[in-house]
Amino acid sequence: MAKAREIYVCSACGAQSSQWKGQCSKCSAWNTLEASVVAPNSRAPRPGSGVQSLLRLSDAPDIIADAFSTGIEALDRVLGKGLVPGAAILIGGEPGIGKSTLLLQLAGAVAASGNQVVYLSGEESLGQIKSRAERLNALHENLLAIATNQIDDILPVIDGKNPPALLIADSVQTLSSTRAEGLPGNVSQVRAVAGELMEACKRNGVTLLIVGHVTKEGNLAGPKLLEHMVDTVISLEGDRDQVFRIMRVLKNRFGPNQELLIFQMLGQGLDLIEDPSTYFLGARDPLLSGASVVMAVDGQRTFAVEVQALATRSFLSIPRRAALGLDVNRLHLILAVLEKRLKLNFGQSDIYVKVGGGMRLQEPGMDLALVASILSSFYDLALPERSAFWGEVDLNGQIRPVASHSLRKDQAVRLGYTPLFYPRIDGEKGGIRSLGELVEALFSRKTGKN
Repeated sequence: MAKAREIYVCSACGAQSSQWKGQCSKCSAWNTLEASVVAPNSRAPRPGSGVQSLLRLSDAPDIIADAFSTGIEALDRVLGKGLVPGAAILIGGEPGIGKSTLLLQLAGAVAASGNQVVYLSGEESLGQIKSRAERLNALHENLLAIATNQIDDILPVIDGKNPPALLIADSVQTLSSTRAEGLPGNVSQVRAVAGELMEACKRNGVTLLIVGHVTKEGNLAGPKLLEHMVDTVISLEGDRDQVFRIMRVLKNRFGPNQELLIFQMLGQGLDLIEDPSTYFLGARDPLLSGASVVMAVDGQRTFAVEVQALATRSFLSIPRRAALGLDVNRLHLILAVLEKRLKLNFGQSDIYVKVGGGMRLQEPGMDLALVASILSSFYDLALPERSAFWGEVDLNGQIRPVASHSLRKDQAVRLGYTPLFYPRIDGEKGGIRSLGELVEALFSRKTGKN
């Protein structure tokens, strides 16, 4: 009789090795190989003995599944058509970001619509869940809860006569299965728990919402296989010191991906911001120097975000460069281009830049706004009160087009911004081609520069 054998599985990427190594040979992560016991394989079936047969795809039965609402119209839209029976949705985010709060609000809304919901918690007691549900006004007779770390306690409920419409598992790293070795949270347990829950939910037409932890880099913890197994992957992001939260749809088999929603954290839970286009501007004073507005695109949404800069005299041998809300290497690159192409000298100036409202921007379309803010502070001259910027600055000082140009322009016009500074597009009036044209349009008359 075959014996069980021991292998080593990488907790970062799921790669397997027959012997322990200090570094994973696939993802190069250190000290991530964990021992796992593999059960002996049963006798392999004879070729051709399977019960499945080939079927013409056009003759396959249709899946008739009417999605039901989450209770949040905007969330239904970004998911495609709401919650699909049998679908598996994975939601991840940092601790304390609001995952459990949002899901308990969603559970209350779905229960209030007449569907039965089961909230499975491996982290909190029933008393803690009830207290939070009361604060969120989510208590309902159709909302059931169970506090356990064993999925064997919930599988009979899914396979029962009256399975729930929605099952929320919070979180997959705290649950364990008797059919897998190791402690909760390791690769084998996460794979087994997720697989058994999804198989049972698909079999009974139950929508499954799984909460997943994230690593310190912000990626979903556990094997990458988990993201491939589910139908939808959602990420809840934000700074716990800020009131806003960003929900991103990273993968979606039932609708578009890269969609996002903006929520703000209130005492009664997460509240959806219906029109977040100017949410990150706050109460700004456009008459001050060193501040510009960028029409930034994230996912399929356009936001007006303030980019601030401060250029001040330095008393250090090496001037300071600091950036908050954007990559500091982008700041170094922009300053090098300005010194080379505009013949400016920042060698005696400390340069500080930040993105207002706690937002973090990575897209190249913010380059032009960053340049305008730095020059405005350097010359100590305010930019036009309702001006807006977008465009990429290359190493030659040329302004390059960026994605979603029409979307940015339409949003800027709708919000009443003028003048607009953006890359020149062939066949379209307006726009600028170089940093020289930007300086001439903004500062030549005020500084006397030609």
